[in-house]
Amino acid sequence: MHVYRFDGDDGLDGLRLHDEPVPSPQRGELLLAIKAVSLNYRDIAIPLGRYVREARKGLVPCSDAAAEVVEVGEGVQTFRPGDRVVSAFHPRWFGGPMPATANSDSYGSGQDGWLAEYKVVSQEAVVGIPAAISDEQASTLPCAGVTAWNALGGPTPVRAGQTVLTLGSGGVSIFALQLAKVFGARVIATTSSPRKAEKLRALGADEVINYRSNPNWGDQVREATGGRGVDRVVEVGGPATIEQSLRAVGVNKEVTLIGFLSQDNPGVDYFLLKGSGATTRSITVGDRADLEDLVRAVATTGLVPVIDDVFDFAQANSAFERLRDGKHVGKLVIRLR
Repeated sequence: MHVYRFDGDDGLDGLRLHDEPVPSPQRGELLLAIKAVSLNYRDIAIPLGRYVREARKGLVPCSDAAAEVVEVGEGVQTFRPGDRVVSAFHPRWFGGPMPATANSDSYGSGQDGWLAEYKVVSQEAVVGIPAAISDEQASTLPCAGVTAWNALGGPTPVRAGQTVLTLGSGGVSIFALQLAKVFGARVIATTSSPRKAEKLRALGADEVINYRSNPNWGDQVREATGGRGVDRVVEVGGPATIEQSLRAVGVNKEVTLIGFLSQDNPGVDYFLLKGSGATTRSITVGDRADLEDLVRAVATTGLVPVIDDVFDFAQANSAFERLRDGKHVGKLVIRLR
């Protein structure tokens, strides 16, 4: 079978195609034919040396995939050949507190990921997908979709009539916008270009703020909410955006800490953090139950994941370069079959 690995220290140029044997499923495992793989920022952060956690070298990249069951190992009763499944970002986090092995279990950083023609995993590491969701759409759900679902949920779920702030037009932010509208919330979004602003409005954003022309966009968000601030900030930017997010959030509301897209780290103003009166909640995607809930929600509501472009398997290098350029809106997908 053909499989991509990041070899050496060549950054994105290190993504090379290998020919390896097709694995065999053991007891409790599934042999999967991978149909579609979607990319996340971490997939370029790892080879570019920007990832915030340790990562092994030489691994198959990518955590998110849709696949078809080809063969089942002894004792498998959950799935049978021909079933369609989607990967769980955390293959051993089924619910409750995150397991201590989460980092070593992570695809693309702790173990081989999904950018291959075939893969063997535990039957517990995937979730079934209904016919209403295509392979390409399903592949976008495990990381970006579940993260947005978790960001809007948690101990205090977003309610109809509340206001959500999303940052940019990446996968998590687009899913958060779409889901917030499904929940009946108002959405304020930030972006850097008029073209992306049009797309965000078309997806349902009630107000869009250009953060390049409005560097103090946190104050503008507060003005747009009559001075109250937003109920939830889906904070994907990291250290370079947290100050404005804290200015935008309302008292006793929540900033959900997710991403690390920015490299600058000016530090956090303690008095701003305390004075905001807000709760900060750090999340790392979500568990298997979150993925199951999201799959049901997408199938039931008809939500269509936003896919900017689909690349053939042979064009995988171009997909990674497109992700690095940051000009896309939504998700980038690699199609195998």
